[in-house]
Amino acid sequence: MEKLTIKDIAREAGVSITTVSRVLNNKEDGMTQKTREKVLRVMEELNYQPNKLARGLVTKRSNMLGLIVPNITNPYFPELCRGVEDEANNRQYSLIICNSDDQSGKEENYIRLLKEQQVDGILLSSKDRLSKTSKNQLQNGKIPYVLFDRGEDGTDYSGVFLDNEKGGYLAGKHLTDLGHFQIACMTGPSEIQNSKQRLSGFQRALKEATVELPTSSILVGDFQMDTAYRVAKKFLQDNMVTAIFASNDLMACGIYQAAHELGIQIPDQLSIVGFDDIPLVTALIPKLTTVRQDTYEMGRKATELLINKIENKTSESVIFEPTLIIRESTKKL
Repeated sequence: MEKLTIKDIAREAGVSITTVSRVLNNKEDGMTQKTREKVLRVMEELNYQPNKLARGLVTKRSNMLGLIVPNITNPYFPELCRGVEDEANNRQYSLIICNSDDQSGKEENYIRLLKEQQVDGILLSSKDRLSKTSKNQLQNGKIPYVLFDRGEDGTDYSGVFLDNEKGGYLAGKHLTDLGHFQIACMTGPSEIQNSKQRLSGFQRALKEATVELPTSSILVGDFQMDTAYRVAKKFLQDNMVTAIFASNDLMACGIYQAAHELGIQIPDQLSIVGFDDIPLVTALIPKLTTVRQDTYEMGRKATELLINKIENKTSESVIFEPTLIIRESTKKL
């Protein structure tokens, strides 16, 4: 069976092609409600599916958005994607999700692909900052885009970000308020701004409490559980600390595993604070104290900003505030 066209709908409904087009594009001028309902009824009876690409040529809109994330296996990003998807659906946009695997080359290829798919705009979380090629592709292609979680500093970019420095500060202050002074922290990759900002806030809190954080107690991770486990196990075998701050919850999970294998009791012998409050941490025993960022709402807000940029040409950035969620993995000395 050949695919139906608006000519077929017009013939069956006894109206002009222009009238069918107006119904498809929600333009009510020049027709009665009765005519509109008749056209919609014929579409339903014939199971007509509009050609979005063809409509896009007329409306200059595809009603599709692109979303590029650096690592979909990190539980932080599925929650963010859900916020993006829900808001996109609420605003009648479809979504194409791409995973860059923290590789600039893949990110650049996906931007090219999304341009070819004629998306109306792109939501993007880079490995750290936009590469020069990615930035040129977006700007030269005149594609509206919004950054989230990672990207660029400053007010020249539309984006949704977290106050990571404050998040690190909350973690450090919590541990020093509990009386800990032999403290370590595990950062993410040193080249990523989020990681540097969380460490900076943590160091500020310890400095205010006159607690020293030796360089040897700053452990470099990669935001992954396996690496955190290996690094933490080696460190805990050779060093005595009573508390560790992990720059994300996945690394906190790795530290839990290392402590368990070494017979170190949490929180009696080791207090642990994470960062993100991903759903996974509610399954940990004891439950993890962590710095929460409202990931779902950040995804939803980023989508709202992007659609406003597409439809209204507005541009803004939003900084979300982190909150400390105290559970069972930290204890007063």
